[in-house]
Amino acid sequence: MLWDIDHTLIETRGVGRKIYQRIFPEVTGLSLRELATVHGRTELDIIHNTLRLHGIEPTERAVNAVAAALTQGYEAARVELAERGRVLPGVVAMLEQLAAEPGLHQSVLTGNTTDVAKIKVEAFGLDSYLDLSLGAYGDDHRDRAELVTIARKRATHHLDTPISPDQILLIGDTPNDVDAALTTGAHILAVATGKYTTAELHAAGATTVVENLENITDIRAML
Repeated sequence: MLWDIDHTLIETRGVGRKIYQRIFPEVTGLSLRELATVHGRTELDIIHNTLRLHGIEPTERAVNAVAAALTQGYEAARVELAERGRVLPGVVAMLEQLAAEPGLHQSVLTGNTTDVAKIKVEAFGLDSYLDLSLGAYGDDHRDRAELVTIARKRATHHLDTPISPDQILLIGDTPNDVDAALTTGAHILAVATGKYTTAELHAAGATTVVENLENITDIRAML
């Protein structure tokens, strides 16, 4: 089971943008005028496009500098993140339900960088349910679909057993999550807890879409 983080597990309620506003001038010398589209994007993609919006060449060095500053920004904002953000309805019950399933492993597939993902799930006390060594992150690749393959290979290595695409379920809130699953042969449970409606997620190709994760008693029966 591969969970998206933002708007699927948690909401930061604006803290993420505030962190960008704090660190961007430190790294670039410019105030953050505009943040590139974030929904369903990897952090490398967001940083790359945000630098371009400010007339800065997104070299590897420049992107890495922003990514490193983001990690520091989130580390400094752990308490703020926990106080202002929230875990979405039904998430903890679902995590607990899945944790009780023998042979089932939970991790994340997220556009966040590895370090930021770890900070986020720890800030909300969700890390005990997730094996982050099996996941894939926004600093692994800019293409979200590639992250599914990366996570599958990591799980195969760490669990020492072959993992096929149809043994993977993604849980996410954007058309990019849906596309990543469909492109790689994984299953998708789309949740309309972010920017996109159930109709938009169905239109993206998801056959299983829910408003939120409340009152789901048997996730396997939905697929």
